[in-house]
Amino acid sequence: MMDPKMTMEVPPQVREFAKKSVDQAEKAISSFIESATKSIATVPGPMTEVSKQVLALTEASLKAQFEQARKLMQAKSINEVMLLQSEFMRHQFGAATDQFKKMTNSMLSAGKNATDKTIT
Repeated sequence: MMDPKMTMEVPPQVREFAKKSVDQAEKAISSFIESATKSIATVPGPMTEVSKQVLALTEASLKAQFEQARKLMQAKSINEVMLLQSEFMRHQFGAATDQFKKMTNSMLSAGKNATDKTIT
């Protein structure tokens, strides 16, 4: 049996308010990402591809965070919150490692391309 102190009683109105807040924040961030993507496309340069990748990775990370917020809002106990957060952190660490590898490869490739262009 779960310890009564470990349960969370959150009124439905508070959950609904939180859901709307997360939805609004996600909409605002999506609008910002869309504008940033358009800005990057208008100014081509040697780092354009890297910028696009950084923006895509940022967008993916933010989407994961918004989804996590939605899951946490539905949690019924402190144990569930801890489990959700632990899984999220494990996943995010793995994603960050993959992103770092991709970005490192992109930066090295962009640097090599820039060097090749200055040599020829």
